Amino acid sequence: MNNLKFEDLSLKDSILKAIKDMGFEEPSQIQAESIPVALEGHDIIGQAQTGTGKTAAFGCSILTRMEPSKGKKSPKALILAPTRELAIQVNEELMRLGKYEKLSVLPIYGGQPIDRQIRALKQGVDIVVGTPGRILDHMRRKSLQLDTIDFLVLDEADEMLNMGFIDDLEEIVKSLKSERQTLLFSATMPEPIKKLAKRYMKQDAKHIIIKKNSLTVSKITQYYFEIKHKDRFETLCRVIDFDEPNAAIIFCKTKKGVDEVVEGMQARGYMVEGMHGDMSQNHRLQTLKKFKEGNLDFLVATDVAARGIDVEGVTHVINYDLPQDSESYVHRIGRTGRANREGIAYSLVTPKEYMMLKQIQKSTKSTIHRKNVPTADEIFESKFKNMITQVKETIESNDFAKFVPIATELDEEYSLVDVAAALMKIVFDKETSFDYEKNTLESPAMEENRLFFSVGRRDGLTPKLLVNFLKDTARINPKQIGDIDIKENFCFANVDSEIVDVIMKKCMGKKLNKRKVNIEVAKKRKK
Repeated sequence: MNNLKFEDLSLKDSILKAIKDMGFEEPSQIQAESIPVALEGHDIIGQAQTGTGKTAAFGCSILTRMEPSKGKKSPKALILAPTRELAIQVNEELMRLGKYEKLSVLPIYGGQPIDRQIRALKQGVDIVVGTPGRILDHMRRKSLQLDTIDFLVLDEADEMLNMGFIDDLEEIVKSLKSERQTLLFSATMPEPIKKLAKRYMKQDAKHIIIKKNSLTVSKITQYYFEIKHKDRFETLCRVIDFDEPNAAIIFCKTKKGVDEVVEGMQARGYMVEGMHGDMSQNHRLQTLKKFKEGNLDFLVATDVAARGIDVEGVTHVINYDLPQDSESYVHRIGRTGRANREGIAYSLVTPKEYMMLKQIQKSTKSTIHRKNVPTADEIFESKFKNMITQVKETIESNDFAKFVPIATELDEEYSLVDVAAALMKIVFDKETSFDYEKNTLESPAMEENRLFFSVGRRDGLTPKLLVNFLKDTARINPKQIGDIDIKENFCFANVDSEIVDVIMKKCMGKKLNKRKVNIEVAKKRKK
């Protein structure tokens, strides 16, 4: 992309400021190619994989072109997404991108109390992000008027087709005025999506196809740790103390993040330096030279500063922050596992970042295994084992002759067991020169969702029948299904958040005991 910067894309200063706050320095390919076209007002048919940065692509262009409403707000942009989770993610990213704009964004999806959504719509809103079913519901209730929409986004259109939303999409799009900009993004282009685009988009719509790169990470074992944001740095220290990497690169999203991590690690005695764009070229070269020569154990860097780094012997890559897209993830972890060697990649993931993690797994077709954060006891045990190994290797090498007189002198006064134990304590205390904040960090469980099903006792439903229906239809593990509460006409089931999308996709509209099943994410019960 010839080192294109966001500053080169004619975006509003306020949007550029927000992008900088988010830690993005360079646009992804879909952003670089689609933003200039969108800013010119063209319709876009964009074919790109999940996790390539599409949200920022359409978000930046819409927020730059849109002016705040004068008087009472009315929706100017409508963004349709296939799932509740994606709608929430898009809403959050737009809020971050538009933090310096006087624009309001409202997410609308099933499972939220509809009266709360109606009140928010009455107060006025600039951008609506929602799932087709709930948007259509509001249209029919007359609580959402779409005659003022200037921008329409169909995000992951093929997924909406797969989930049976094509008729809903058509009904929504038909209700909009023709003088609008439409941005359609889809990983694949099945025939119904092509027909929809031909029927409802301008004839001069620009086609942007981002070729699917072969994202291979075969020699790299990948893990993630579930963490709370406040525990991020402590988790990093525990992970590297447990593994004791020979050489590791730690990636942060922002320059400020690099500085903070380096300062914290140096305070704990690690051999570490950082690299980011605010440092001089000479400084960066000197830092890289130290790392290559083994004078540093850890290099902390942003994506841009680390471009082109090719260092032999990097055993670990640690994503202190997840990157903004799958391609960046692969570029990062590709710094290890070079020359046909095996490497290890760790990612520190908060619940808010879990959706991005799932997108990365999907795009790279790889499994990222969940791992528990090491406890203090586990770290001590690991260090003891490493110390014993080093002692045995030193004895076998016979490379300790100059220390024999000292050992002989100590042997006259103390037992050799006491001497060895004392020396090991000295070494161990130097390697663990700080106390861990707590023996166990809080490890947040991924959110469990409560699903509503439109079948109940009158349909002959039993817990076993519902479990078998979900197991056979969605191909899920019954252990991922929790409490089931069956009412007369409907039921609720608690399920692992990881399988919500699968259930919605595979089971929606299917028949259970001859009754067509409707499924929604239910409002959480008060504890």
